[in-house]
Amino acid sequence: MHIICLRTVRYSDNHSILSAYSLEGGRVSFLVGDGKGREASRRRALTQPLGLLECVADIRPDREIHRIGEMRAIYPLAGLRSNPVKCAIALFIAEVLGSLLRESQRDEGVWRFVESSVLALDGIEGARAANFHLWFLYGMGRCLGVSPDTSEYYPGAVFDMDGGIFRRSAPLHRNFVSAERSGSVALLERMTLENMHLFRFTREQRNETLDGILHFLSMHHAPLSGLKSLDVLRTLF
Repeated sequence: MHIICLRTVRYSDNHSILSAYSLEGGRVSFLVGDGKGREASRRRALTQPLGLLECVADIRPDREIHRIGEMRAIYPLAGLRSNPVKCAIALFIAEVLGSLLRESQRDEGVWRFVESSVLALDGIEGARAANFHLWFLYGMGRCLGVSPDTSEYYPGAVFDMDGGIFRRSAPLHRNFVSAERSGSVALLERMTLENMHLFRFTREQRNETLDGILHFLSMHHAPLSGLKSLDVLRTLF
């Protein structure tokens, strides 16, 4: 089985629960043995947020928590683990995925997007990572079928978050982005891994854009409130 590690929580003195997203079965939870030996240390290193693993697992339909056996890293992710900024981004992304991917449905497109994104984060130069989380969230929304329609955008248009469309004037509800700020939505549609470092945002603009994406995903897919890693990310960028 191929998995992307999301979160590890202490279950008992001798075990933890690993939440992951698998290529073969979607969302899954494993019982992982803890300890103080070399093997336990290796497992903890492998199962850090966004670890990409191949493992032997005993999956039983009548259980919510499954047994996991031998595991190995598909990719070493040395660049990600050695850089504190990338580690913070990885922690945030893993926490967001934990909310967005609550359902245990298999989706190869989602898995492949996350896999390629983790590899991109691992290899990116530190200074170019400032907009990575914005690019990822927007791309993840697209994978989940939750993305704005930017085809009708023009300078001065208002973005209606309920309908995911641009309008000439503000709607009657409060879920919209003003004309002064709606251009950032159109910019996100043009952002790629190759050009994202060229998008110059102030800290305030970047955080406003981040809040907007999180709110949009919360409205149309799954609640993303109370993210513990969000404040750390704000201090970095």
